[in-house]
Amino acid sequence: MKALIARRIVFDSFERIHERTNRALVLNSSFQPVKLVSWQKALILWFQGKVEILEYHHVAARSASSSFKLPSVMRLKRYVNPRRSTRLKFSRENIYLRDSYTCQYCAEQFPAKELTLDHVVPASKFGRKDWTNVVTACRDCNHKKGNRTPLGAGMPLLNEPRIPTWLPVTQPNFQIENMPEEWRPYLGTG
Repeated sequence: MKALIARRIVFDSFERIHERTNRALVLNSSFQPVKLVSWQKALILWFQGKVEILEYHHVAARSASSSFKLPSVMRLKRYVNPRRSTRLKFSRENIYLRDSYTCQYCAEQFPAKELTLDHVVPASKFGRKDWTNVVTACRDCNHKKGNRTPLGAGMPLLNEPRIPTWLPVTQPNFQIENMPEEWRPYLGTG
């Protein structure tokens, strides 16, 4: 029954949804941050009885017959061993996390929607699409660098691209300025 309700939930059309309210922080049963999940996954975990909700966003989702405040912070009822993997998934979000949402050319921090991925050695010059050849760049720097290497463009890299040694699932890296207030006590920043 609850799973059926979860599939039919929509945001209340009267609420303006903010980027910070569409995710929930999941903590292990020991209160260690594990990962971020979408509001839909958060409600499903709650319906399945797998989590205890500790904090809520000030936004509700509704179905035809019910209304639910969106979870902001949830604690797993059972301890889950953190993933131990030798291969970290190569993705846009993980590149941004590795580079701390900072342009590797001008050293300024940006929100994810204002960032791009840049091939250090351009793809047209047989540059690989992997951890050691892709960096975070703002749109202006990426455009300025164009189809050149950093040396050829006179734009040295802030940090040499590398394969990260951390996993976002065990050590989430959250931008302080974009973090909902409810998360701060659980991440040691409040």
